[in-house]
Amino acid sequence: MNSVPLHVSNFFLAMQAGEPGAAALEAMFAEDAIYEEPFTGETRRHEGRAAIMKAMALGWEMPMEDTRLQVRHAETTGGEVRVAWTCYSPSIPGGQGSGLNRFTFEGDKITSLITTLDQD
Repeated sequence: MNSVPLHVSNFFLAMQAGEPGAAALEAMFAEDAIYEEPFTGETRRHEGRAAIMKAMALGWEMPMEDTRLQVRHAETTGGEVRVAWTCYSPSIPGGQGSGLNRFTFEGDKITSLITTLDQD
């Protein structure tokens, strides 16, 4: 496992903080960033920082209890940071879920974040 870059670690910390971490999370994205995520059961694409923050805020409406995120693997290849993770929470069916985040950056700003879930 490669080490997780600091700006990726900070992303996960701000995301897990929920609404109190919103300002820090928002500052991590480029104005024209894109975010693709599957958390409503279908893959949705959000374009621009404001749309991304609106999508993130949906998760704050129903916070997950006792959530813990574990990074299983991280690697940087060709300008992309790939982080495999497992999320543990009694709010998730079966108590856990896992997936992959693929980040691209310009400087220290996220320009693209693609999240996929592992299929069990």
